[in-house]
Amino acid sequence: MSLENRYDFVLLFDVKEGNPNGDPDAGNLPRVDAETGQGLVTDVCLKRKVRNYVGVVKEEQPPFEIYVKEKAILNLQHARAYEAVGADEELETNNKGHVKSKGKSPNEEARKWMCKNFYDVRTFGAVMSTGVNCGQVRGPAQMTFARSIDPIFSQEHSITVCAARKDDKPIEEQIGIQGRKHTIPYGLYRSHGFVSAHLANQTGFSEDDLELLWEALCNMFEHDRSAARGEMTTRSLYVFKHDSKLGNAPAHSLFDRIKVSRQSEGVARSFGDYLVRVDEQNLPSGVTFDRRVG
Repeated sequence: MSLENRYDFVLLFDVKEGNPNGDPDAGNLPRVDAETGQGLVTDVCLKRKVRNYVGVVKEEQPPFEIYVKEKAILNLQHARAYEAVGADEELETNNKGHVKSKGKSPNEEARKWMCKNFYDVRTFGAVMSTGVNCGQVRGPAQMTFARSIDPIFSQEHSITVCAARKDDKPIEEQIGIQGRKHTIPYGLYRSHGFVSAHLANQTGFSEDDLELLWEALCNMFEHDRSAARGEMTTRSLYVFKHDSKLGNAPAHSLFDRIKVSRQSEGVARSFGDYLVRVDEQNLPSGVTFDRRVG
């Protein structure tokens, strides 16, 4: 069933004794706004967790395969699309043995096949114009960077090793301090998201796909545990539904209805140190509110 409504949503999640999104340009320190000290988590990081959740739940079966995943060769997926729509004659192999499109224009049927087969393509979009050209897709679901409510404090911890790995080096050279990891004691983060019905109709993103997106945002951290992210939790997911494709109110005016503030003094160390207020009264005409979590 095609999407007939625009959606805007607010996601609140927290991290305890972990690193929600390390910055490779800063020694994997938690990302931070240098001017305010607030923590940041990129939209790409959040989409990665949605992809991982869908891959686990749907077992990578069509039409819920995942396009962007670890060690994937994307051009081979493009070639699959050409073969699936019977456009093999539009492909050629160069002198290095790599498959590519003969022409510069993308195959429209192959682009549609990619949307139909891959959940993340029809949800988030993709650039598929390198090598075998399947064009570009603008995804209907988009998210902002998540920003922590308060400034974060990054802690550095030394990591020691007690067992040697190789037998051709002295044991003493292989044990002791071998590295460092960075964590924040606690941080509550907020991200805003948007779902466009017009773009959904272009990619084939359906009502069922939307329900899967909500499910993933609610549960994505439950299947993403690691030493760096042992305790990350979706605390709130608030959804504003418009009764039209174009929408009935500006997104920012809806987001302003959700206020997050401190309700305790001192340093925040849990979700209970915050108070979330939601103004559900006198919503703009044509807008309904749904508490998915929180």
